[in-house]
Amino acid sequence: MVKQTTLTGIIVDENTELTLVQLSQACGQPAEWVLALVEEGIIEPVGRDRTHWRFRGKSLRRVLIVRRLESDLGVNLAGAALALELLEEVEQLRRKLEREPIKLPG
Repeated sequence: MVKQTTLTGIIVDENTELTLVQLSQACGQPAEWVLALVEEGIIEPVGRDRTHWRFRGKSLRRVLIVRRLESDLGVNLAGAALALELLEEVEQLRRKLEREPIKLPG
């Protein structure tokens, strides 16, 4: 008998907006944890108050990375914020290199 695995997921682009509850459910963490990420400046909601907050697709990506940093490496939120900043900088540099290859003299 062949074992089959089914994966399910949601495709989220930058224009997708999630409520606090939806973001919490998508990352499998309580809303209080997501609020701690907002307080730490890791994610930024759009809206005046919590009941009207919306989070863009980038926020989901960031919370999933933070969750993994916490669970796999034991990184605290301040460390996760720094790691995210560095990871995003590396990503930007890689994109820049793809657009503008380094020209060596000679």
